[in-house]
Amino acid sequence: MEWFAAPDFWLSRLVFQRALAGLYVVAFLATALQFRALLGERGMLPVPRFVEQVPFRRAPSLFQLRYSDRFFAGCAWTGCAVSAALLAGVDGLLPLWAAMALWLVPWALYLSIVNVGQTWYGFGWESLLLETGFLAVFLGNDEVAPPVVVLFLIRWILFRVEFGAGLIKMRGDACWRKLTCLYHHHETQPMPGPLSWFFHRLPGPLHRVEAAANHITQLVVPFALFAPQPVASAAAALMILTQLWLVLSGNFSWLNWITVVLAVPALALPSDRGPGPDAPLWYEVIVLAVAALLLFLSHRPVLNMLSRRQVMNRSFDPLHLVNTYGAFGSVSRIRYEVVVEGTRDTVPREDSDWREYEFKGKPGDPRRWPRQFAPYHLRLDWMMWFAALSPAYAGAWFAALVERLLENDRDTLKLLRRSPFPPGEPPRHVRARLFRYRFTTWRELRATGACWERTYVREYLPPTRLARTAPRP
Repeated sequence: MEWFAAPDFWLSRLVFQRALAGLYVVAFLATALQFRALLGERGMLPVPRFVEQVPFRRAPSLFQLRYSDRFFAGCAWTGCAVSAALLAGVDGLLPLWAAMALWLVPWALYLSIVNVGQTWYGFGWESLLLETGFLAVFLGNDEVAPPVVVLFLIRWILFRVEFGAGLIKMRGDACWRKLTCLYHHHETQPMPGPLSWFFHRLPGPLHRVEAAANHITQLVVPFALFAPQPVASAAAALMILTQLWLVLSGNFSWLNWITVVLAVPALALPSDRGPGPDAPLWYEVIVLAVAALLLFLSHRPVLNMLSRRQVMNRSFDPLHLVNTYGAFGSVSRIRYEVVVEGTRDTVPREDSDWREYEFKGKPGDPRRWPRQFAPYHLRLDWMMWFAALSPAYAGAWFAALVERLLENDRDTLKLLRRSPFPPGEPPRHVRARLFRYRFTTWRELRATGACWERTYVREYLPPTRLARTAPRP
């Protein structure tokens, strides 16, 4: 079938595949380095406890069949290794069927992780990586030209990411319609980056221009993805520029980067490759069958986008094949942060020697400037932002975090930037207090050197000690 292949997109496919493999490496690396404290046998939300309560059909995962920390680590590091091989181009050296099988490995491994990841893996970009990674299985290698239908489905994902986000903004917070949300967003976003202070201090009219440009990029430009070239390439290029602007302004894990990756297949990058050999019949049949399935499943995110009760970041099937996306349907006007402290004093008082725990990414010491971590994902830091919005977001994991801090748990302390207590000398009490944070002004920055100013609001968790002295099994 001549129409099946898109020979003008050889290079676009190559760039897409290598960039996606790079994001897989980051995702698996973040999992391997953080899972023990979050999900391990002694973690805050242990996988064994989860799989006892949730059946396989609702959360298909290798870890439903067997779990141990060693097995989980092996899966995470295997995902890293296979993704690194894909990044190096090993799939191009294999037969078509073997290349497809190799791309299936990181998808299946990461699906197994996400489906038992609970709160720690409840972010939209997890499903986005899985949906994109599933399509990558059917994109082929150097034996065949890129299939038109798969390139179309990749654009369809990008359309839903951008258009869904645009709709949720217009239906959500009135400040998006008034073009004033960015008066607050750079300051109150989950994890500011090193340039966020400067973005926040841009003039008000420029913030309004930012918001208006965002609406155009998310509500108008996505339709141009399905226009003939060079219009589709221009639309994709504009989306890439917008995402790079967001990369500069904050830390959004790999959300911006995977959106950039999704835009690449819409670019008709110059290539000297010819049409290439005809695709084998079995490959065409599989690709068309998968495309039909994904188009059928797409009715659910379409209905969601059309609904006045549109929801963000929802998976409609346990395999995360077709999902709905969105971000920042509402924007906080005030930034709150939970500050966690411990003391060695036997009887905790207000004037005790309270020492603050420092997190890697979330604001803490007002003088410590935010760092760039994205596309790496600091899961605990992100959830601390949600916990500051409402204790309801903290659920069972916050109490478990406090318990592990009281034990000086090594794996938990690895998630932090610094613990104020040396090994062998854990705190006797831990407390949490809620503070209001705001970016300093230019004058305050010059006078104090601090990028943040914080004000005590209330007690978040009273001084707490271990309820037992025996070590946990």
